[in-house]
Amino acid sequence: MILIFGGAYQGKLDFAKEKFNMTDDDVFFCTEYDTPDFTKKIIYNMDLFFLKCIKENIEPKEIIIKNRDILDGKIIIVNDISQGIVPIDKELRAWREAAGRAMAYLAQNSSQVYRIFCGLSQQMK
Repeated sequence: MILIFGGAYQGKLDFAKEKFNMTDDDVFFCTEYDTPDFTKKIIYNMDLFFLKCIKENIEPKEIIIKNRDILDGKIIIVNDISQGIVPIDKELRAWREAAGRAMAYLAQNSSQVYRIFCGLSQQMK
């Protein structure tokens, strides 16, 4: 598993496609309404899937753990929502906390971890 994270609109997907020689056909674009298609090579905006989980009272980290074997060899791209002002809304705070737990698990279990900022990559692991 490879984790790529960073702020919104920082070039995470472009980095992944270029570095790992992928196309849009290799990408599942998450929304807060869909369960990711884990057959795709890249799972993009996994943070929106985390929001879907929170809305359904499910811990995103548990879904990741249950699908660990399926995620092996995949590239997971997550917007880092841990920065900035803590949301007033209870659901958004829960999303932020759950995303942090899920990202920590992903980082610990990934063979490579990259942070993207302003289109520049920093390999963390």
